[in-house]
Amino acid sequence: MVLLMKDVMRFGKKGKLSPRYIGPYRISKRIDNVAYELELLPELAAVHLVFHISLLKKCMGDPSLIIPNKKIGIKDSLSYEEVPVKILDRQVCKLRTKEVAYVNVLWRNKFVEEATRETKEDMKKRYHISFLPEKF
Repeated sequence: MVLLMKDVMRFGKKGKLSPRYIGPYRISKRIDNVAYELELLPELAAVHLVFHISLLKKCMGDPSLIIPNKKIGIKDSLSYEEVPVKILDRQVCKLRTKEVAYVNVLWRNKFVEEATRETKEDMKKRYHISFLPEKF
């Protein structure tokens, strides 16, 4: 079975590393008509072992072509840092009981530039951004 990662767990702060499918994993036990217990890797210890059938998909691949999961090590001397470059756009979304201020931020790391939408409060807390005015 291949596990659909929809509504299960996200990897990374922006969810960019969250794959649509992970696996395949062997079914260890059938709990009832709609629930199965899977044999997950130790790296996924934070994930509950029992899944509803709607989160599973039959693996149609050739088992001989499956590449085993390897542990990926990160060197302490290497770093990845995204730096906010500038604010591209500002907007306020009105909810029922409050207003939420959003900013579109241009980020840069060593190789690429990318724009994402962040809350103004989140940017102030995490990055102590001084170029965000109090009022839009």
